[in-house]
Amino acid sequence: MRKHDVLVIGAGLAGQRAALAAAQAGRSVGILTKLHPLRSHSGAAQGGINAAVGAQDSVETHIYDTVKGSDYLGDQDAIEFFCTEAPKIVVEMEHFGTIFSRAEDGSLAARPFGGAGFPRTIYAADRTGLALLQALYEHLGSVDVTVYEEWDLVDLVLRGSRVQGVVAYHRRTGELDGFSAPAVVFATGPFGRMYSRTTNSHSSTGDGVAVAYRAGAWLKDMEFVQFHPTALIEDGILITEGARGEGGILKNGRGERFMSKYAPHVHELASRDVVSRAIYTEVLEGRGFPGGYVHLELMHLGKEKIESRLQEICDFCRNFAGIDPVTEPIPIMPGQHYMMGGISTNLRGETNIAGLYAAGEAACVSIHGANRLGGNSLLETLVFGKQAGIAAAAFAPTVPGAEVLPEDVRAAKDRIEGMKRRTEGPTPLPLRAELQKIMEEDVGIYRTAEELTRALGRLAELKVKSRDLRIPDPSHVFNLNVTDALETLHLIDLAEVVVAGALARTESRGAHARRDYPKRDDANWMKHTIASYRPEGPQLSYAPVAYTRWEPKERVY
Repeated sequence: MRKHDVLVIGAGLAGQRAALAAAQAGRSVGILTKLHPLRSHSGAAQGGINAAVGAQDSVETHIYDTVKGSDYLGDQDAIEFFCTEAPKIVVEMEHFGTIFSRAEDGSLAARPFGGAGFPRTIYAADRTGLALLQALYEHLGSVDVTVYEEWDLVDLVLRGSRVQGVVAYHRRTGELDGFSAPAVVFATGPFGRMYSRTTNSHSSTGDGVAVAYRAGAWLKDMEFVQFHPTALIEDGILITEGARGEGGILKNGRGERFMSKYAPHVHELASRDVVSRAIYTEVLEGRGFPGGYVHLELMHLGKEKIESRLQEICDFCRNFAGIDPVTEPIPIMPGQHYMMGGISTNLRGETNIAGLYAAGEAACVSIHGANRLGGNSLLETLVFGKQAGIAAAAFAPTVPGAEVLPEDVRAAKDRIEGMKRRTEGPTPLPLRAELQKIMEEDVGIYRTAEELTRALGRLAELKVKSRDLRIPDPSHVFNLNVTDALETLHLIDLAEVVVAGALARTESRGAHARRDYPKRDDANWMKHTIASYRPEGPQLSYAPVAYTRWEPKERVY
């Protein structure tokens, strides 16, 4: 058994920042991750990180833009804290060695992003997430942190109501082991792989969210699923919002620049939910290109600007779509991109389970409410990763020593070995494909009660099938069938929460668009959805939204 004061699950930006803060507080810290830290999904973030650092910008404007972007479901006290911390976090990351792009006067370059009233998205070309990740990983080497690579999270261990640590599966050996810690931070990222067309990495399967949920942690606002407006039509690879921030325009199959109909003031720089619905509507009403897509055009920006500021986009288009964005339009359609919901936390990353913390996309503070603004996600990982690490470090010495017992490990091992021994039943990947088909067909950009009810029924059947899930490969060393099985079970449980919350919320707000309830309903639905685990399905309750200064009003762009 391995023991630490603070154990961080996940090695992306949120996890690394939590580990750094806890180590700087003098705690023994371990990071458990299924990937090498530099392969984290944080590295896929392209466009930038928001912070009001320019002389003409203000924290106040950043706060308002985020409140408005959330369709007024974001907790305003959390948003105020978040935006106030932003300039300090960006300067800190620059001091850690992040090489940000620069303006001609040497200041930090910033580009406009959708839903923002000012160009405040600081960037490193179109590889901002990777630049931040590399700088933070190098800085993490200055403190004493133990990194356990290629371990899959299996269980969160509680004794009574106290966290004892986790049980994890080691891919290299096939063994299960316990990691004891009185404070555990879940920073395992999103769960977008419940959809087939997603910008999320293949590792984005909601491991920490599902494990926390089954252990009794509350999940918040899981019905709000963000679809990024611009993903390559071939395979859903992300085309950064920075492309539109640099001046890219959207055209339909008739050659019309159509966003003026949907966002007459800001056009392509409306919030993501507005742009995604606009694209989808154009295609549904027959104004897309044959095959169902629209074009993102960059050609008018010129070769130098495209290739210097959108280097990765050029590579993606040339390598994966066989087109050159310097001379050709990019065929795009919206793809699942971000989960506004996650493990319910406060500003310090604390959950309803003492000793369990969460940060990043695995958590829901809530600052994004019903819709996240581009550029706020990288900032979220660093602001709240740091807070969770500080809080976990403060909590760890206040409780008696935690211990994961052999019987905790044995219970997890018995479940996995049981799946290996089965000779009949579904295997993980066909089951996951079935899940993705359900989500794509019935839980998309637009939703209805009929579709969501059908999805719940299909998911119930899938859950029954999953009880007989079998692992066809009995081997131990790098048996990725075990990983596939664990991840598929995580995704099925979380999909059920997404659909249940969406069916119950009889309004349209932000990314949750109901055709049968097309209006926002502040009288009845200005509240957070809270989901608690029950074997028969999620139990839903509701919590108030925190207000400070901004009363809800119509959201127009």
